Amino acid sequence: MTLKEIIIEKIRTGGPITFREFMEMCLYYPELGFYMSPNCSIGKDGSFYTSAYLTSAFGAVIGKQLEEMWNTLGRGEFTVVEYGAGTGILCHDILCYLKNNHGEMYEQLSYSIIEKSPVMRKVEKKLLTEKVSWYHSVGEMPQFRGCIFSNELVDNFAVHQVVMADELMEVYVSYDNGFNELLRPAGPELREYIEELGINLPNGFRTEVNLEAKHWVKEVVHALAQGYVMTIDYGHLSNELYKQSRSNGTLLCYQNHRINESFYEDIGQQDITSHVNFSALRYWGENSGLKEHWFTDQCQFLLAMGFNDFLNQSLSQEKDILLAAKKASMIRHTLLFDMGTKFKVLVQKKE
Repeated sequence: MTLKEIIIEKIRTGGPITFREFMEMCLYYPELGFYMSPNCSIGKDGSFYTSAYLTSAFGAVIGKQLEEMWNTLGRGEFTVVEYGAGTGILCHDILCYLKNNHGEMYEQLSYSIIEKSPVMRKVEKKLLTEKVSWYHSVGEMPQFRGCIFSNELVDNFAVHQVVMADELMEVYVSYDNGFNELLRPAGPELREYIEELGINLPNGFRTEVNLEAKHWVKEVVHALAQGYVMTIDYGHLSNELYKQSRSNGTLLCYQNHRINESFYEDIGQQDITSHVNFSALRYWGENSGLKEHWFTDQCQFLLAMGFNDFLNQSLSQEKDILLAAKKASMIRHTLLFDMGTKFKVLVQKKE
């Protein structure tokens, strides 16, 4: 059976499912979901790419930031936990930077990847041959001192869709000669999420509620004995996320580097994402024992960490000077201006 047929059969036998359940199956259903399929591809020839695929300078910047954290904690043993490492390219670049520039930290470093996709894990293991261990969940690890970080992870958590009517309603998915949506009163956890964050939705406003992000924050705080949580992703604070211009929500599909809103087509063959609510990550972090260290956009973060110097260094071996200049210009435009303002960097600290 195809994944579409499996979802249709589930609806026929059990009734309409929440959009969150539909999205979870589209992305993570064993062997057939987008991230679980052998056909899943990330990068130039895939459905999308992340910052790390453009230049090794991005990984060097993350490496430098981890080095500063290590120094602040007084050096010693330091564990880095990366969630959802994709092909492993970012991990590779971070480790290369630390190995070549700070041997002492590299020797005391443990690097773990949390990866639930067997397909991605297989790809990562081909590239990463030393220093790295893999886990399905951070709960499998003993408490550690170090940093938990992610780059474009939270936007891929399956989300509930809600619509404000006379009361908060949740979007369900049914099937009758095609997928259809229907609304049912939202459950208590969704209502509490909206109320606790002080979100005021006007009538007719449609948006996403990322309950998985709430649970994820609590999970990482419990695993971290001392250190930092660094989250890089595209999104906004609540006052920006719930503007009238986003009254239809932020859900998007990515397929072959093209964006669409056809969630019920090409099931299992395209990525589905939503913008991250950084106000929620702040709030649940504080409630769980994290203090905000700093928050900025990706452009300011990269510039403050010396991105331009790392970029020039990465292109210094290019024989064609004009080509190197062209590459540098393209990368700067993408990472500093295009993605630079859309992406945010949140660093939280656990004493």
